[in-house]
Amino acid sequence: MSCEIPETAGPRDPGAAAPAPRTRWNKVPEVTAYFWIIKVLCTTVGETAADLLNEKAGLGLTGVSLLMSALLAVVLVVQFRTRAHRPGVCWLAVALISVVGTLVSDNLTDNMGVPLTTTTTVFAIVLAIVFAAWYRAERTLSIHHIDSTRRETFYWLAVLFTFALGTSAGDLVAERMDLGYWVSAVLFAAAIAAVAMARFALGLGAVGSFWIAYILTRPLGASMGDYLSQPTGDGGLGLGTVVTSALFLLVILGLVIRLSVTRKDVIEPERVAEHAV
Repeated sequence: MSCEIPETAGPRDPGAAAPAPRTRWNKVPEVTAYFWIIKVLCTTVGETAADLLNEKAGLGLTGVSLLMSALLAVVLVVQFRTRAHRPGVCWLAVALISVVGTLVSDNLTDNMGVPLTTTTTVFAIVLAIVFAAWYRAERTLSIHHIDSTRRETFYWLAVLFTFALGTSAGDLVAERMDLGYWVSAVLFAAAIAAVAMARFALGLGAVGSFWIAYILTRPLGASMGDYLSQPTGDGGLGLGTVVTSALFLLVILGLVIRLSVTRKDVIEPERVAEHAV
């Protein structure tokens, strides 16, 4: 059965622009425990893989950035051409965006000497602009209605800049507070728990709480990755970037295979209307 069926609508002004075609299926995963686990693992891989490629490939930050951006572009083309959510393609895109978002921040700070306060501020402003444009165009920021090319474009732009912002903000906190890797991880985990409490106990909006948590998972994953990969003399466990990246990639692969089989993260058409986000 085809997954792509344009929405029907009543009579409209003949001079009005045609509405963007919709698909019956949401193109991104349902927000479940699997979602957050894989998201944190992807952010960890983004940190360790960026370091690994920069150190081992000999391409430098610029070369690695170009390579990973090209790979991301290819995967996003595949993602946009799919008619429904495909866990393997979607999460590969997230993992690559994690690496690219990290590299964008690192290039600005390490290669160009832009202060972390500046990059954090700029990425926050750009992300706010993306959200404003998204809402103005679609009147919703719901991730349960990513069912058109335009909405999906806004979604992936938002994801990219949440990774870039999370990288800069996380590095800024680590640099200013000098807490160490595992303490930083606990700090960001506590911040995410506070957002969850505000959402379920105090009534914080679902959209706002989701995107705040999405941003905070980036420095959480980076702190975890650094703690596992960095030498013991620097406060880490000394597993190295190769072992850490391979370990997390294997876990991600296992979870994505499970989701591909069970379809637990697929938002069925009849369930979309039930979601407030």
